[in-house]
Amino acid sequence: MTIDWSWIGDHTDDLTSLTFSHLQAAMTAVLLGLLTSLPLAVVAHRVRPLRGFLLGLSNVLFTIPSIAIFVLLLPISGLTRTTTVIGLTVYTLVVLLRNTVEGLDSVPAKTKEAAKAMGTRPLRTLLTVELPLALPVIMAGVRIATVMSISLVSVATYIGDGGLGQLFTDGFQRDFPTPVIVGVVLTLLLAVVADALLVALQYVLTPWKRRRA
Repeated sequence: MTIDWSWIGDHTDDLTSLTFSHLQAAMTAVLLGLLTSLPLAVVAHRVRPLRGFLLGLSNVLFTIPSIAIFVLLLPISGLTRTTTVIGLTVYTLVVLLRNTVEGLDSVPAKTKEAAKAMGTRPLRTLLTVELPLALPVIMAGVRIATVMSISLVSVATYIGDGGLGQLFTDGFQRDFPTPVIVGVVLTLLLAVVADALLVALQYVLTPWKRRRA
């Protein structure tokens, strides 16, 4: 299997555009998933009867085949980027919700009791004590969700979107391997770079772990 390097040089602008489109879809989904999972995780953490229901619901949604969920969304949002983002957001919830709940569960009870004893209100305790201490576990979920979303964006090619996934369709239809190889390499690079940036972000946001080390 050979690569046509001249094709890559002739399509640099298209590859750049598809790469940014791919990354935009994935990161938007992760951000929306995080914004959705945070309040749900707080409810699941504090209202135990709802914990099993919320986590179970996210698991059920995750079992829906990716192509099927895009098809189910078509009557609502049509052949648009919105359909792609909603579908990807649904898949991020199972990871982000569970990791956020586990992160909040990992906060020592004595730490929360100390904050309460100092007169700290519950919301402030959540924002300044619980979430920061839960951050490493939450970030682990964000990293998994990000890599997963970058991988799944390509599936949206079936509804006319898909970012770098369009290269796969183009290559298969023309029996021309170069676009397929380039699409795979760029997708892997996106995942690796995004994960590395998230590791760096976690390092910046958790200075107490550095001091402890």
